[in-house]
Amino acid sequence: MSKKIIFMGTPLFSVPILKSLYQNGYPISVVYTQPPQKSHRGQKINKSPIQGISETLNLDYRCPFTLRNNNEEYKFLKELDADLAIVVAYGQIIPKEFLNLTKKGFVNIHASILPNWRGAAPIQRSIMNLDGETGISIMKISEELDSGPVGNIYKIKIDQTQNFQEISEKLSNLAAEKILDNIDDILEDKAKFVEQDHSKATYAKKIDKQESQIDWNNDALTIIGKINGLSPSPGAFFSFNGERYKILKAEIGNGIGNVGEVVSNQLEVACSNNQSIKIFEIQRQGKRPQKISEFMLGSQIKKGSRLSNV
Repeated sequence: MSKKIIFMGTPLFSVPILKSLYQNGYPISVVYTQPPQKSHRGQKINKSPIQGISETLNLDYRCPFTLRNNNEEYKFLKELDADLAIVVAYGQIIPKEFLNLTKKGFVNIHASILPNWRGAAPIQRSIMNLDGETGISIMKISEELDSGPVGNIYKIKIDQTQNFQEISEKLSNLAAEKILDNIDDILEDKAKFVEQDHSKATYAKKIDKQESQIDWNNDALTIIGKINGLSPSPGAFFSFNGERYKILKAEIGNGIGNVGEVVSNQLEVACSNNQSIKIFEIQRQGKRPQKISEFMLGSQIKKGSRLSNV
């Protein structure tokens, strides 16, 4: 008798994992994803990447606004009597009563080395924290956030040249490959899941736009971590003459000056501890991203300018 698998995910990060399962013959009975979102001006409805790939692969999908107190979805899943649910950045809390609706439980692919960085923004927080490595953890979902027992963990190195988008793509592709090594063992009860050491847990809270602002009083490495962790979106920014500028790519420089001072004609900015950062790609508020050589041709930000922390 064929197995029944539920897939739950929403962002682009989830897409390679769903495609991998589908292309390798695993039967996806239904896909759950977040409902389409209106754009800021309400002119366009944006489907989630998982809804888009589900339509392309002709997979049945459902987009409830919430699972909490949702008798319709509870009844649907109970009658489906699926073997396993695989959850990858779904974006909703799965109520406790749902977790018993599959034979082998709900398995989550979480983008961190658990118990580090439980929560909403593990990749960004890991980069911003200047961690040397990150990874994916294959875990069983329990009632508390990202606290369930862990099966396998797969790690990758982080270096100072990689941003959130690049690390996210690496982890997503890694997960798409490694889930194939785990799913049969889970379905056949051969997988081993071990309780986390909850005393070592750290939490990756959702990114607040206010924390995206660069503080030039920080050292260069901390600023680079913020730029990489938040690039390309929402983007680490500074203000100049009342406008915001997002820094998309930068590295540590060797210029010296007062904190927040532009110390070269190629937008090198001094920060604390006699350090600086060299900016390579930037985006002025309301404009497209630009390489720094193009940006500086028409910019009012010159050598000697002071960039504000407010």
